[in-house]
Amino acid sequence: MQRSVESGAEATTEETTNLDTCDRCLRILTPGWAFGFKTKADPDATGGLGIRGELTKCLRCSLQHWPMLKKSLAACVVVGTVLTALNQGDILFAGQWDGSLWWKIPLTYTVPFLVATYGAMSNNRK
Repeated sequence: MQRSVESGAEATTEETTNLDTCDRCLRILTPGWAFGFKTKADPDATGGLGIRGELTKCLRCSLQHWPMLKKSLAACVVVGTVLTALNQGDILFAGQWDGSLWWKIPLTYTVPFLVATYGAMSNNRK
């Protein structure tokens, strides 16, 4: 009886070593909730070949991945500015600020940020 318990513990240990973990926080990754990000490899470590590596992150850590956030912020600034100029330009240039602009303009910048982040996350899903 004790032998079967020990073999069960060994099987559990083997199963957990085969699981993928987040490269940042070491959480165990569930299928469909892992995201891969390409990284620049150290040229000294790869023998000067410049081979790209890949980081695998969980949802929480991937939402904090700075290179992806920088690209989403760039899209947010460009698209948000164009949309604000198109939608609210006449009101802004006339100087007729009303109360609704205080929520419309931030929302106009938030939507492109969320769309760019969602697109990057769904593209990087493993």
